[in-house]
Amino acid sequence: MTRTEFERYLVPLAGVLRDTLGARPFDPRPAAEVGVALVRAHCTDPDALPLVLSVIDAYLVLYCPPAGVSAEESRARCARLQHAVAAGFARALRERTLAEQETVARAALDAQARAEKALHSSEARFRAVFEGAAVGVGIADLDGRITDVNNALIRMFGGSEGRATGRNVGEFIHPEDSPEVWGLYRELARGDRDHYRVEKPYYRADGSVLWTDLSVTLLRDAAGRPQSQLALMEDITERRLLHERLRYESTHDALTGLPNRTLFFERLDRALAPGGDGTRFGLCYLDLDGFKAVNDSLGHTVGDRLLVEVAERLRSCAAGPHELVARLGGDEFVALITEPPTAAPTDTSQAPAGPAGLARRMLAALSQPVHLDGHDLSIRASIGIVEGAAGEKGAAEVLRSADITMYRAKAAGGNRYELADARAIARHNLTNCLPTALENGEFFIEYQPLVRLADGTVRGAEALVRWLHPVHGVLGPDQFIPLAENTGLIVPLGRWVLEEAARQARAWRSDGEGPMRVNVNLSPSQLRCPTLVADTVAVLRNAGLDASALCLEVTENALIGADEKELRPLRELADLGVDIALDDFGTGYSNLSYLRRLPVSTLKLDRCFTRGMQQAPADPVDVKIVEGIVSLAHTLDLSVTVEGVETGNQAEHLRLLGCDTAQGWYYARPGPPERLHTLSLADAAS
Repeated sequence: MTRTEFERYLVPLAGVLRDTLGARPFDPRPAAEVGVALVRAHCTDPDALPLVLSVIDAYLVLYCPPAGVSAEESRARCARLQHAVAAGFARALRERTLAEQETVARAALDAQARAEKALHSSEARFRAVFEGAAVGVGIADLDGRITDVNNALIRMFGGSEGRATGRNVGEFIHPEDSPEVWGLYRELARGDRDHYRVEKPYYRADGSVLWTDLSVTLLRDAAGRPQSQLALMEDITERRLLHERLRYESTHDALTGLPNRTLFFERLDRALAPGGDGTRFGLCYLDLDGFKAVNDSLGHTVGDRLLVEVAERLRSCAAGPHELVARLGGDEFVALITEPPTAAPTDTSQAPAGPAGLARRMLAALSQPVHLDGHDLSIRASIGIVEGAAGEKGAAEVLRSADITMYRAKAAGGNRYELADARAIARHNLTNCLPTALENGEFFIEYQPLVRLADGTVRGAEALVRWLHPVHGVLGPDQFIPLAENTGLIVPLGRWVLEEAARQARAWRSDGEGPMRVNVNLSPSQLRCPTLVADTVAVLRNAGLDASALCLEVTENALIGADEKELRPLRELADLGVDIALDDFGTGYSNLSYLRRLPVSTLKLDRCFTRGMQQAPADPVDVKIVEGIVSLAHTLDLSVTVEGVETGNQAEHLRLLGCDTAQGWYYARPGPPERLHTLSLADAAS
């Protein structure tokens, strides 16, 4: 093609890259066809692909910035488009090469057939084919001694015929020979195999390496007895070098030259593969602190140069044979240690071994500022470390744990490393599972009865939510309610609990169980929800339940310092007839006079005040405290419920002190709703 024709050919390919860069959702696969198109246009020179990728890297985002996409995301997309172009280029080149190989193979097989026929019919005709073949041809006896070679083979090896004839094929061993090559040869020499084909390297006369596509056939005489070996060789050195160059381009980061995600995950998968030899691994996940500010203030060019400097410093920290540093993308780097840990050095002045030692070396290497364009840029980084035995975890789980741990280091101020904490990772995983758990119906409610102390009858029950996790089993509210509170999921979860509890209260009444009241906990986030009153009214209406059958429990800490605007939803609910209980009373250190302002009808006394009453004689201090609280509550026309009653001695003391209701293991553990009306004092005593 002329230059003009070639430009017309390239313009649509540039359009594909531009459209793919800004596509929503982003999918880099169309870019692979750009690589295919380059091969179709015969842009297969070894230097062509690096030039193409460098043009894409330098100008695609600059001239075709996608709308609505951040600069950092645009650079990340551009990098993935480069990988897709390289992958498409490699695939198309491989397909074209295979087609060419097939043509050559057919020609070689044709030459082989003609050679065999010539051997059987005419030595003269055989010599003509032998010498005129475009591929290298060699003949050896059954013991492997080379008897004849053609000129093409001599030229391939860059020597004379005398350097090959008379030698044994076993002398042509190369360190990069695959294990099966010589096994196939021995099978053919024994007559167990008629043919094999492999890619094999040889040393030329000048010491350089010759890569060949080698096809060896066992020749038999007219009676079928093995007679000799025929080897056909095609020089594939240039193709091999191009393949290695393409492999390097597809497994290394174009900006820093470090291994990229592809090569890193290959190494990580090998390091994590079960081996049974006790091999351990260590992974350091590094993210630069405040790198976005560098890009935003000084530009992406300076940011890229800073990343190159960071990469060089990190590379110098992991120079061991079992250490690898890679760039995952953006300002994220990883270091992998695959060597089993050695014993701690006796000299404590030496740097510590293992991933923690590597993390310290990396932080130390980054501690010196980088001077770029008159700016001294300080480098800070946060590192998350995960280590363990091979075969215990998969690559995705290890990387996710390291990422979570890295963000713990960043949250702790940055410029430091943190070791993976199984509990923190478990909490993070539970947080991610919460939304789907509600959708999948993994939550259920248990009920703990509220017993009237005066006569021992069941007055109501507190609804306590549980999570039936598919992996961890039943989880209590203390394990997931704080997570739901932090993520905002507590509002839909709380509404679901309210709906289920209201339906159950209605079912108790429909079954003739009496005017059972159900207590439901409200979190601080639910109290701030603007639709709390409307949602509660809707739930009661849908369940066909009177407002007096519902008691909402609010912790004392949630109401400390609340102003009148924050208390208004509770006042509205109280005006509708809903009871409001002040839960965990006595733990918030609030002013007791504040009780007069709160729209509450019940105080729930925390169990810490009644522990001294479990055994006789009761602690007189605890007795006086509870007596004072009960007196204050009754003066304010509030009822008193006590939590955590575990013994009959406690229950009797609380009854004598005037407490109204109680709940705890003395009466029943939380359980299914059908157990609520089967309680007896015998049950309590057990």
